[in-house]
Amino acid sequence: MRKTLILFQIFLVFSVLAQAQSRVITGQVKDDKGRIVPFASISIKNQVTGVISSGVSADANGNFKIDVGSNKFLVVSSTGFKEKDISVPQSGTTLNIELGNSAQVIEEVVVTALGIRKNRNQLGYAAQQISGEDISQTRSSNFVNGLSGKVSGVEIRQGAGMGASTNIVIRGTKSLLNSNQAMFVVDGVPVDNSNTSNSSTATGGVKDVNGRDVGGYDYGNAAADINPDDIESLTVLKGAAASALYGSRAANGVVMVTTKKGKRGLGITVNAGVIVGKIDKSTYAEYQKEYGAGYSQTGYSKAGSGSDNYGFWYKDAFGSGSSSLIVPTTEDAAYGVRFDP
Repeated sequence: MRKTLILFQIFLVFSVLAQAQSRVITGQVKDDKGRIVPFASISIKNQVTGVISSGVSADANGNFKIDVGSNKFLVVSSTGFKEKDISVPQSGTTLNIELGNSAQVIEEVVVTALGIRKNRNQLGYAAQQISGEDISQTRSSNFVNGLSGKVSGVEIRQGAGMGASTNIVIRGTKSLLNSNQAMFVVDGVPVDNSNTSNSSTATGGVKDVNGRDVGGYDYGNAAADINPDDIESLTVLKGAAASALYGSRAANGVVMVTTKKGKRGLGITVNAGVIVGKIDKSTYAEYQKEYGAGYSQTGYSKAGSGSDNYGFWYKDAFGSGSSSLIVPTTEDAAYGVRFDP
């Protein structure tokens, strides 16, 4: 019982000391001209360890209220102002804080036409820049696919097949008859990104040397040849004013690609990427192997037989003077006579 009482007394003493060391500080945050700084952040930092433990935010009038202890000081910060460290006073509970304006100006350098570098706030047109790291994060057979959702006002149309073209349209369609593709410029060299496929290839009107249809192909476009690992930055120039220096070819906008440059030193970089494609076999066309060429078994007649249920042509195919049964192979269907095993 006596030990329990002693422990309780020790605990009570430590509680009183801790209560004595902690107190509530109130105050207001203003700038160097006496104007209120609303919603400033006030954090508590340990003077010995330098660890920030907690903090509060000032209200719209710059007023704050925070509970601090000994060996602590306050870190006050706000956007556009220099961060300030203030020691907690040994006595008193009111603290007025004055923040100085930050001398740092946030400027973003943008690569514009002909490789000219300008600050964003000096541009009279829309331009958006993306780093090469953001582009190469999403691996694809065409780096243009990685721009999807990263650039405002840009529509990315991806092809379904492997190696298919990827169309990039900036600020909507501008022509009903001509190409709407954006112009690519790689280190100042224009690159034509037009789709080399035409209406014949798109509809399957491609024929081999024997005149047979071999199906449709999408041959892709030149932008797929650009290695995303070689891109340092990419700038999309939007509108006529942005692309005027490149002439009429840039009427649909310009995608400026700046590649990485060599640096002094070893600078070895190893990149590895694997792209896996899978085709669903259930989407394959199903072929029947039971009936021969032609449309129906009653669609053709055997001359002189008095019947038209044979499904063959009856012609002199070999010039021998006698007719033979000929399979109508020129037809584009296979609903003819059943095969004879």
